[in-house]
Amino acid sequence: MSKPIVAVVGRPNVGKSTFFNKVLGKRVSIVEDTPGVTRDRIYGEAEWRGIPFIMIDTGGIEPDSDDIILSQMRDQAEIAMETADVILFLVDGKDGLTSSDREVASMLMRKGRDVILVVNKVDTSVLPDDYYDFYELGLGEPIAISAANMLGLGDLLDIVVDKFPKDVEGIEEDDRVKIAVIGKPNVGKSSLINALIGENRLIVSNIAGTTRDSIDTPFLWQGEEYVLIDTAGIRRKSKVTGDIERYSVIRAISAIERSDVCLLMLDATEGVTEQDKKIAGMAHEEGKGIIVVVNKWDLIEKETNTMERFRKDIREELPFMSYAPSVFISVLKKQRLDKVMEMAKYVSEKRAMRVPTGQLNSLIIDATMMKQPPSDKGKRLKIYYVTQVGVKPPLFSFQINDRELMHFSYSRYLENKIREGFGFEGTSIKFVFREKGENDNA
Repeated sequence: MSKPIVAVVGRPNVGKSTFFNKVLGKRVSIVEDTPGVTRDRIYGEAEWRGIPFIMIDTGGIEPDSDDIILSQMRDQAEIAMETADVILFLVDGKDGLTSSDREVASMLMRKGRDVILVVNKVDTSVLPDDYYDFYELGLGEPIAISAANMLGLGDLLDIVVDKFPKDVEGIEEDDRVKIAVIGKPNVGKSSLINALIGENRLIVSNIAGTTRDSIDTPFLWQGEEYVLIDTAGIRRKSKVTGDIERYSVIRAISAIERSDVCLLMLDATEGVTEQDKKIAGMAHEEGKGIIVVVNKWDLIEKETNTMERFRKDIREELPFMSYAPSVFISVLKKQRLDKVMEMAKYVSEKRAMRVPTGQLNSLIIDATMMKQPPSDKGKRLKIYYVTQVGVKPPLFSFQINDRELMHFSYSRYLENKIREGFGFEGTSIKFVFREKGENDNA
């Protein structure tokens, strides 16, 4: 079965993101004193008493606001509440009970979910005078905590996991393919995801930087479940100002780390920019599957071989990931969107592919006969044995006589030969070199 889901909701600036980050043990949500900073749903994996669960941080709910962004934030919180097994309703112990709290409580009671009322910012063992006003909300006994000072979190999490369905034991690892959509701001990342899943699950705006957080969206494609990860657009460091932008970059990098396949979105009207190269380098260094998705292709005047010339430019600008296939799309015109998912499935399969040891060694023997290994001071590199020891990304262990003799150029030559023989399109492959007597755990 799937992991239980806990949604953290409440009006803006009551400490939801601080609480979320403390439970996960790392900074995932943006924490800022400005109300409305966390605008989309943010998913993170947590564990308490050996029970894993998914926690969702949401934007603050302003029940009566007509502001477009705030209205969409309210919709995002509604979606989180609909999918949650347990809802944590955070209120501010310093502000006391507000009319907005009452309206949010009324929304929650209509959902018919388990709701735990949490009074945050209670920094001492002495409860504030107006603490008992929160009983008026009709959500049972309020639980006092201080997320910032980590007071009362353990007792609260005990209550949370006790409310989970009783059959959560034996949860299997999530083996769904996770696809991160990465790129500069305003290249169409959220719009692509919305087009793929067929519903507006993400806030879409023509203002660069609307998506400040990484959001996971599970969806089915051709009978298989995938997870799409939308990320904040990654700006150049010189353009990153203030904590909000800085943590957007950190979160986008984190999304790359936990993905299987990255869709690097480019703007066809701009070509490959320096920032695109840096973003591509992040995904490459992490060993992810990579597909270059060129958006806004409908805006390009076509001549003979226009697409092939663009592909050549990509290979020249991104020579370190010449293995990455490219797809040319128009999200606006809904052109070739299925090709994106077909390629993502294909690349994820290549990233998980294993090569038979016998065939691998035969290929390496042929490669060394075609091009002799390097030597230094009369000593020549010898490759005794090669085996694939890992996947995602594919990892190959070479038993050799001397690690110092394995020059980078020869390593690249062997990589090219393995790709020629077995494919691995769309994924980086990694080598580890062991001298005789070392093992793969050394």
